[in-house]
Amino acid sequence: MAQTVTAAYGSIDKATNAFDELVSEGFPREKLFLDKETNEVKVIVPEESQPEAEEILNRHEPDDVQARPYETS
Repeated sequence: MAQTVTAAYGSIDKATNAFDELVSEGFPREKLFLDKETNEVKVIVPEESQPEAEEILNRHEPDDVQARPYETS
């Protein structure tokens, strides 16, 4: 099952850097979301890629990281 991993940052710079690193590490751009109003990065990943995504997001000192099952509507 896919997971949505969300990281909240205290600044847009940290969020942008995390987003850019996910792109450079090969995460598909269509599965990444950068919310510039809330400084959040969301990534939809298969469960086996979740630890790698969380590691990258944590490198940029988020205020919070959460994961939940991805739900299609």
